[in-house]
Amino acid sequence: MTPRPHTARPYTLGIITGSGPEAGLDLWAKILRHTQTRMGAGFRGDLDAPRLVAVSEPALGLSMDLKANEPAVWTAMETAVREIAPAVDAFAIACNTLNWYAPRIEALLADIPRAGQLVSFQGVLHDEIRRLGAARVGLLGSAPVVALDDHSAYSGLAAHVAVETPADAGRLQALIHDVKRLGSTDASLGPRLQEIIMQMQADTILLACTELPLIARPVAGRQLIDVTDAVAARLAGLALGHGQMRAA
Repeated sequence: MTPRPHTARPYTLGIITGSGPEAGLDLWAKILRHTQTRMGAGFRGDLDAPRLVAVSEPALGLSMDLKANEPAVWTAMETAVREIAPAVDAFAIACNTLNWYAPRIEALLADIPRAGQLVSFQGVLHDEIRRLGAARVGLLGSAPVVALDDHSAYSGLAAHVAVETPADAGRLQALIHDVKRLGSTDASLGPRLQEIIMQMQADTILLACTELPLIARPVAGRQLIDVTDAVAARLAGLALGHGQMRAA
């Protein structure tokens, strides 16, 4: 979808968050970092940070069991989209699981006047996999994501690349719950993730849950791909690209 800049305000990015509590903060921090990196020595700080609108909806946390809670989660998501879409030019949902709603959100946006575009996690991830040229990836995410069924945002991933999922998805799900419950600074969490990664065969590991990059550390012999970071790079690029077009 082509961005539709609002004529009465600067180009604005948006984040829908709430699943989990730190996910939106992490995405915003990464957008800022990519903005600074791309602008280099010309970055002036406050004046060059993208304009941002965020909507944090705790009810979206019900997505950890999406099949059981799908109607309630969609009600919360639709409310959040209707609130944020008219106020932004491009937005993302800071949750891999919730990006399952991307097709339904696209249909909803078509009926919202001056709605910004959705930057979906799956769209960005497919582009990233093509860029890397990976033939096989390990997929780490919440239970709805790694199930790769009709409630997974990445159900179509196997059409593009061989996909390995963790042998014990329940163990990973428990870890994700603990990141939400204990916070990313808890020292016990990082080693648990590292152990799960080392038990996988794939060299390229997709951190397809917004909680996992918060506790991830480098693992020898593995390339960790933070899907949130790739989305942040895309959003920063959209904002900077619009600014450059205006300057020209």
